[in-house]
Formats: sequence, structure tokens, C-alpha cells
Amino acid sequence: MHDPASIFRFQEHDVYITIAVLEELDKHKRGLSEVARNVRQATRYLDDLAKTANGDISKGIPLSQQLDKSSGGNLYFYVEASRSPLPAGLEIAGTDNALLGITHDLDKHHPDNEVILVTKDINLRIKAHALHIQCEDYTSDQVVEDADLLHTGTTCLANDFWDEHGKEMESWQEEGRTFYRITGPLITSWHPNEFIYTEDDSFQAIVKEIKNDSAVIETPKDYTSDNNSVWGIVARNREQNYALNLLLDPEIDFVSLLGAAGTGKTLLSLAAGLTQTLEHKIYNEIIVTRVTIPVGEDIGYLPGTEEEKMGPWMGALEDNLEVLQNFQQQEHGSWGRAVTEDLLKQRIHIKSVSFMRGRTFLRKLLIIDEAQNLSPQQIKTLVTRAGPESKIICLGNLSQIDTPYLTETTNGLAYVVDRFRQWQHSGHITLQRGERSRLADFANEAL
Repeated sequence: MHDPASIFRFQEHDVYITIAVLEELDKHKRGLSEVARNVRQATRYLDDLAKTANGDISKGIPLSQQLDKSSGGNLYFYVEASRSPLPAGLEIAGTDNALLGITHDLDKHHPDNEVILVTKDINLRIKAHALHIQCEDYTSDQVVEDADLLHTGTTCLANDFWDEHGKEMESWQEEGRTFYRITGPLITSWHPNEFIYTEDDSFQAIVKEIKNDSAVIETPKDYTSDNNSVWGIVARNREQNYALNLLLDPEIDFVSLLGAAGTGKTLLSLAAGLTQTLEHKIYNEIIVTRVTIPVGEDIGYLPGTEEEKMGPWMGALEDNLEVLQNFQQQEHGSWGRAVTEDLLKQRIHIKSVSFMRGRTFLRKLLIIDEAQNLSPQQIKTLVTRAGPESKIICLGNLSQIDTPYLTETTNGLAYVVDRFRQWQHSGHITLQRGERSRLADFANEAL
């Protein structure tokens, strides 16, 4: 139900599926939910595998015949009732308890093999450990083993960096931009559009190109200066400056920003989007979307059009637009703010994730907010909507996942950060410092 292709993810190992599991699949196959779609796909895989067995499935079905040729094990359907008694209090009629008994039974009848129960059900894993039955979580869907190991988009250089990497350095300028070509052992660990800096901030650069043992790096534009403000916004720290360099680079088609509440993800994205849409005319309009998952009790159905229905979910967008409009009022007065409000209503559109399939965005800037609540399949659906001259920005905080079946290591945002890090037209930054207020900063640390 979690991953329809999971039976192909166990490499050379044999996979046993019990009748109890098939019954569970049958119960959840109806409907339009993600779980129902996964169940129907899983049953199609099982049906295709059963057809290859030519009527005799007792000897096992080679998994290498379908989907993933690297799968070397066989698939078995366990059709016998569990023969292993369970402790008093565990009724064999329950599906979870039946799986425990079957695992124990398989282990007893296959003493030369290691038998492991694999499940996403935490309570079932706890019961298995209590009964001394080997049990593991399904980890094939994890992007990284630990969220702390996820690519941050920055690398701090050691004090002796230039001793090894500065001997054959070249430098030149193009259109007012400064480039360097350096060589050395550390180059191989860098990624395109990654930012490098020294501990004392005396040197900062963005990696533009990596070839063999050399790299071309460029000094970033300084958006911490009032002279380089973006829609009235200036970067307040190093990571915000890096984020604006990525957001305003027309050669970068995909940007992902991670950070805790108040680090400026949405504000920076909107400021960069408005500048490129209204001033530079790079994009026709800004489209903002997010998955609609309530933090508390759901408020039920909402009346109105698609944008009106999405309104309650877009409080963060409205708050940030108010900040940007205040900057326009300071610069152009109340008349300038009124004009800005009319422009924003015309150029910023709110869309629901539910209606994205099949669309193609031409010269659009798509901002996906709260992307940590999307599954890898959902975020793939959204990112593949991008047409020519479009840009996609994914925002999120891995510590604020509201979807019950996603974790810090399995959500769609972590997935795209990991998969896009080697692409020369993408960039990622993890924002470190909160800039909302001293109250919000203290709450992030103390609570």
C-alpha cells in the first residue's frame, strides 16, 4: 500500500506474501485515494507475476521477470494457516498477529535462512521485537538514512584550503562577473550551483562547472546591500544571500529551499518572483500551490471557486505579500501600494495540487509551498508540469511534516533535493537562521 513496487526492492532475497496480506489489499482497492491507487498497481504487478508461473506458483516466481531486472529472488504465496502458537492474549484471527505466527513458522521450517518480517506498521514491529521475531522497517523508499545527511547546498572551506587548491588558480571576468578555475582533491565532492565559503567569510563563491579535477567558480552577487535590494528586500544572512542568487538566476530552472519557520523561504521566493515577473518580464505570472493538510481538526468543505477554496490555506502567502506591499508604500506612498495590490491580483494565482495533472506551465514561476507534505510521486507530478522558460521553487521544513505516512527521510522534498543535486540547472539552500522575530527564534529553540 505504501510502495506498489516494493516486492522488487529486496535484491537477491525471496519474498513471501501471505493470504492475509492479499485480503488486506482487497479491502483497500476501491476509491480515488493514493492508497487505493497503490493497491490497484500492486495487484496488477502480482497478477502479471502469477501469469508467468504457468499455473505452478508453489516453486516460486522469479522476480527478475518484471520491472527490475536486478531482483534475483523468488516470490512465494504463503497459503497455509499459521502452525506456530502465539502467547496468550494474541488472537490468531487478527491480521497482524497472523503475520507474526507465519513469520515464526517460516523461521522454524527454514533454519538455514534468515527470516525477517518487513512492515511499515510500528506497533507490529514492537510486538515482533517483544516476541523475539526479526522485524524491520521498509527502508527502500528512504532518500537518505538520516535527514541530517541531506545536501545543504553549502560547504565551509578549511583554513588550509588555498594551500592545496590555489597553486594553479586562474581568474577572469565576463560581463562584470568574476570567475576562477581551481584544481585540487576537494573538487570531486562539490555539486553544481553549490556555494563555498571560508570560515571568516573572506571568500564566497558558487560552483558553476566541474570537469575532471578542476572547477569553475563565480563570486556571488551581494544581496545584503541596499543597492541590490529585491522588491525592497535585502538578505539578512549568508544563506538568504545564496538563496536570492539561485532564485534570480535565469539559468537555474529548479530551486529548493529548506528551513525552519521564519527563515524567509516564502518571502524571498515571492520577492524574487515579483521582480522577475513585473520588472524583468521573464515570467508571465506566479502560480502558488500547496497540499491541503490541516494541522488540527479539518474545517470541512469550503464554498467558492478554486482560488477561494485555497484561500484559508494560503495565509502565509498573504502575510508575506503584506510585507512586500508595505515596502512599496514606503517607496511610492499609498497610491503605489494600491497599484501594487491590483498588479499582484492579476499576476499571482493560487492553484490546488489536486488539479495539476495534465497541465503544462509556459513562462510561469511555480512556487510549491509546504513541499515536505508531498510524496515523491506527487512532487514528480508537479515538477513535470514545467514547460519552456518556466521555473519551479520548492519550499519546506522537514521538521513540520503533517502527512501521517511520510517521514523526514521519505517525503517528496527530501527526494527532489537528493535527486537534483547533480543537475547543473538546479540549486538548493538550507536556510539556518530565523529572521522573523526574536520571539519566533526563541520559540524554535526552546519549544
